[in-house]
Amino acid sequence: MKVNANTIRSGHVLEHNGKLWVVAKTAIVQPGKGGAFIQIEMKDVRAGTKTIERFRTQETVERARLDEQEMQFLFSEGDNFTFMDNESFEQTTIPREVIGEPAVFLQDGMQVTVQTHEGSPLSVELPASVVLEVVEADPVVKGQTAASSYKPAMLSNGVRVMVPPHIATGDRIVVATADATYMERAKD
Repeated sequence: MKVNANTIRSGHVLEHNGKLWVVAKTAIVQPGKGGAFIQIEMKDVRAGTKTIERFRTQETVERARLDEQEMQFLFSEGDNFTFMDNESFEQTTIPREVIGEPAVFLQDGMQVTVQTHEGSPLSVELPASVVLEVVEADPVVKGQTAASSYKPAMLSNGVRVMVPPHIATGDRIVVATADATYMERAKD
């Protein structure tokens, strides 16, 4: 599907020079002379190489058609994660590099959205947050000011996050899957 270059945003997948590219960043550049153009930083989906392309703002670019499927996480073996299609019950194995950093937050039975292009998985979108138990938290230091009093804590999946001083070992907290940050104490 052809789209105007100035409508491209990060996360979009483009077909350019016979390859699929995921858009990382976009910027509109207005030089002193001449017309404005869009500068797009993209990453090759297959090879992982990065490039920066420039398009005139009125130029059209081919945006790839992606299929989205709701899938359920079943299990992991090494760096491979197995998911099941909720409609056909077919199982698909996706490597860790496709999922990226949020892979540590996958939990048994978790519902995710898998984006595919011609049957090949391109990305896995996890829920925005997960509830995990704190297995280790440093004690509160007396006299510490409230303004900067976050302390490190270890979660049940092995991830370290910074939490407020009132969080103790055994507490369940809500963590953002995108950047592994504390959101709030979980409501039981």
